[in-house]
Amino acid sequence: MPEALSARAAIDPTLLRPRGIRLAERTELGKIDLRGDPTGRAFMAAVGRCLDMLLPTEACSSATQGQVTALWLGPDQWLVTCPASDTVFFISTLREALGDVHCALTEVTDGRVALRLAGPNARDVLEKGCPLDLHPHAFPAGRCAQSLLAKASVLIHLIQDDPQAGPSFDLHVARSFSHYLFSWLEDAGREYGVQVEAAG
Repeated sequence: MPEALSARAAIDPTLLRPRGIRLAERTELGKIDLRGDPTGRAFMAAVGRCLDMLLPTEACSSATQGQVTALWLGPDQWLVTCPASDTVFFISTLREALGDVHCALTEVTDGRVALRLAGPNARDVLEKGCPLDLHPHAFPAGRCAQSLLAKASVLIHLIQDDPQAGPSFDLHVARSFSHYLFSWLEDAGREYGVQVEAAG
């Protein structure tokens, strides 16, 4: 490394991080749109028993237990993700547990596509087309938010943020926009050596 860059790297260690991003579709993910009253004890208790965790009630937050994640979409709406093979089980279990409790359950697995964008330059790619402040202090691991990315409506979820491997984002987008957004991400990531991985 040239001396000038070595001096800069001593001041900014991020210059020494490996570059690159990985892009893939998460086809193994099931998705359930859940609506209900977060102040209703019966609703929250029933969902908590079924998912083995409390639904997040703080804006733009998420909760994860095992392979199940609940993403806050609004004051009375969540996106629940789980292994695709367990989607029917969770829907039937939730419906039985909720009984007459006022709520709404809709499977949206086929309507939404989840794209995984990960790597040291994942934030750099998203910042090309997203108005959100994605700095780690403003958007830490576990945060989720609905916004626009390259003019497409998306739900952005930061799964984890590893100091060495970089952040891992899940981007939930309507299926009708998924091919467009995948192509945009692939193009936006070329300067960082994007690697398109097999769906899974």
